[in-house]
Amino acid sequence: MRSDVYRLADSISWAISPVVVAPLVYCVVVLLGYQDDPARFSYLTVLFASSTVAPMLLIYGLKKIGKISDYNITFREQRFLPLLVLIGVNVLGYEFMQQLDAPRLLSGILLFNAVNTVLILLITLQWKISIHLFTLTSSIALLILQFGNAMLFLFVLVPLLMWSRMYLKAHNFMQTLVGGIIGFVLMFAELKWWIGL
Repeated sequence: MRSDVYRLADSISWAISPVVVAPLVYCVVVLLGYQDDPARFSYLTVLFASSTVAPMLLIYGLKKIGKISDYNITFREQRFLPLLVLIGVNVLGYEFMQQLDAPRLLSGILLFNAVNTVLILLITLQWKISIHLFTLTSSIALLILQFGNAMLFLFVLVPLLMWSRMYLKAHNFMQTLVGGIIGFVLMFAELKWWIGL
């Protein structure tokens, strides 16, 4: 029987998972940051399709045909195919953003999601990095770039998510720490450069 602590850790892991965090952050960035742009819902549709709909359908399909053992893709060896597909999905999303003449920040999200997924894929060949932490901290980087240092308080979620992933034995300390650091540094530096061009 699972303990209350296990259920708490599992709830935190799902509540701050990539398929929850990314779309929530995109909603905030687009609806608050570009509220006067008449095409904002088109931007949001592309971001949602790339960050939520496609990954969820992909993971559901792979689980159904037995290519992955669970929805969190716990085993490193099973992550290669979904990551490869998601690179293509983000590149396609970037092209749609270009056709919509979207703000550079928004097109940059998808461009660097694709670039960073390549990096995660390469790391995954040898080591298991925490995609949960990578997504959380890269999302915090995006919010800081859009809304400033008022978003720094979100870093309180980082140790909470690290604890839950380690308690669930999904990752060890270094896998969560490296995922968190790389996620923030890469996305902040990439988007800062991209919007400054």
